[in-house]
Amino acid sequence: MTETAQSKVRIVHVLTMDLIGYSTLLLPQQSEALAELNRIVRETAPFRNAGEGKLLRLPTGDGMVLVFFDEPEAPLECAVEIDRALKTHPELRLRMGIHSGPVNEILDINDRSNIAGAGIDLAQRVMDCGDAGHILLSKRVADDLAPHPKWNPHLHELGEYEVKHGRRIALVNFYTEEVGNDATPTKCLDAAAQRPNESIASVSGRSGRRRALAAGAALLLVALTGGALLHFRPGNPAPGAADKATPVDRHSIAVLPFENAANDPNAEYLAEGIAEALINSLTELQQLKVIARSTAFHYKGPDVDPKRVGRELQVGAVLTGRVRQVQDALSIQVDLVDATTGTQLWGSAFERKISDVIAVKQAIAREVAEALKLRLSGEDQRRLVKRDSTNPVAYQAYLRGRYYWNRRTPEGTKKAIEEFGQAIALDPDFALGYAGLADSFLLLEQYSGVPSQEFLPKARAAADRALQIDPSLAEAHTSSAMIYQFMWQWAQAKEGFHRAIALNPNYPTGHHWYALSLVVDQRLDEALAEIKRAQELDPLSPIIGSVVAMVYVVKNEPEPAIEQCQRIIELYPNHPAGHDWLGLAYLRQGRIKEAIAVREKVVELSQRSTPQLGLLGYLYAIGGRKPEAIKIRDDLEQRYAKRESVGQTIAAVCFGLGEKAEGFAWLEKDFQQHSAELQFVRSRLQFDNLRDDPRYIDLIRRMGLTP
Repeated sequence: MTETAQSKVRIVHVLTMDLIGYSTLLLPQQSEALAELNRIVRETAPFRNAGEGKLLRLPTGDGMVLVFFDEPEAPLECAVEIDRALKTHPELRLRMGIHSGPVNEILDINDRSNIAGAGIDLAQRVMDCGDAGHILLSKRVADDLAPHPKWNPHLHELGEYEVKHGRRIALVNFYTEEVGNDATPTKCLDAAAQRPNESIASVSGRSGRRRALAAGAALLLVALTGGALLHFRPGNPAPGAADKATPVDRHSIAVLPFENAANDPNAEYLAEGIAEALINSLTELQQLKVIARSTAFHYKGPDVDPKRVGRELQVGAVLTGRVRQVQDALSIQVDLVDATTGTQLWGSAFERKISDVIAVKQAIAREVAEALKLRLSGEDQRRLVKRDSTNPVAYQAYLRGRYYWNRRTPEGTKKAIEEFGQAIALDPDFALGYAGLADSFLLLEQYSGVPSQEFLPKARAAADRALQIDPSLAEAHTSSAMIYQFMWQWAQAKEGFHRAIALNPNYPTGHHWYALSLVVDQRLDEALAEIKRAQELDPLSPIIGSVVAMVYVVKNEPEPAIEQCQRIIELYPNHPAGHDWLGLAYLRQGRIKEAIAVREKVVELSQRSTPQLGLLGYLYAIGGRKPEAIKIRDDLEQRYAKRESVGQTIAAVCFGLGEKAEGFAWLEKDFQQHSAELQFVRSRLQFDNLRDDPRYIDLIRRMGLTP
């Protein structure tokens, strides 16, 4: 062996780190993030004090590896300093892993000194087990540091886990009151859920201050994301959840829908709207974890137990409220409760006029932040109010718009457009009003069958105006990206989604709609990861859950799709979402009769909406019920004439009836009208048999997609 081919084995101490969500950033943002991380690392004492030849730096694209040759404590000391510095950079979501082990000193392709080996590889595996904010150590490193009083109290064993290539690593979580992430890593929770003899609660029990982690929400998350065959119903504590459970993070909150104390149907929008507005405002605070609307609003009712909510959602505080409106008099009672003890942290009653609703909402947000002992900067204070209109009547119209938009019905969508239109007419500088208007237009084709060419120019104008008013509004960037997607401008759509997610990584709709874009692009593994990220942020959303099922169906994995749909139906038996993709999963399995029965239920629940009716017609056709299929086709053609249907819906029935020429003619009508729904033609099972047809291939290519 020549001298250059030889390698020297040494024991080194490795700190590896990467930025979570790095790939979702635009290229300039990636450069800025890495530059800031490099600056922070260079300023740490272990980095600066490392003598010549005692430290090797290896870039990894989305992070770096620091290899210390002589100081076992140096990686952890460096990690602690980095984490402290990142407190002022919440946009940098970093995870770190530490391991001591052997490496080979080698010469790389450029004849420069480099290293490789198990020491670096295992450090990477340790880091990969963490979430943002985690400083994870291998058990070997922890054992070396345990005798030192400086480190010992902050080392919390997590147990042994399997990593890449079947290797098993014993992990330790390092955290103090100031640094680290004391939550059990998600991968550890997922692994525990799949062990037959170990509950998630027992895993959490090894995490020191997290000893009694609320297993209910952990099990819920695992179940909803397909990690285990566990069912969860709010109100029934999950196995392992303990009454003495401590919150995952004291800086976390669930804002429940306020009670409509007057039982006035006309005031329901106000009760829901104020709570949703508070969620949106508090989400702007990077140091606060806020449960998304769809999940929080599942706990609706006057008798909800805040301790149970905290236990199931893993939050430290729960905000409840009661709203009473009598003519122009507004009465609001709010209570902030410690989810661990059930004691009240803060409460107040507001007796105002309805015109003061904005000021009341802002006052509640400030008081909540103060009660949770959040240290708000001037920028944070601005974030709490930046979304709001200055016109109280416009703000009430906006709240009504969101109330109707959340109904996800044809009539609700049309009413939402009216309310958002009124909001921006009263306040032309209300960015959220324009974003809401754009979102409502985007639902028209899906829920009402209105051709996209009729509403896309209006949606584009609304989103552009929102961005002109507030370029930092993630909601507006998400709307804008989806409009590009509907217009078949694929590159602009991708750039818009990346921008939206970078601005607010905790906005579920951003991940949700980007996942749909990835489905259109047939990047199904990425789509599944993205929609599961949305589900992590909003685990009880039936809409997001149904898209998880959809991706599984498109991937030809009907079993997890069925499991996902059954969970949705258990929670929302009268919501079309779960039944929708359950029928398609049955279709994927060839269970036509069962698929028809489910689709008939969907048609009923959706009040015979056009898209649902069209798919039922297709199933009737392939199931041998030709007269019923023809009747639906004729009904859809009449709706098309009234601009209440798209051609694709009729085409599906035609293909089911064996009328290929007619089916392609209807698809061509959609192409000529630039139908937004046509982008999903590659993902819909009713068109699977067309893949090799030259007419189908030509249609896809003309849309700018790959057949």
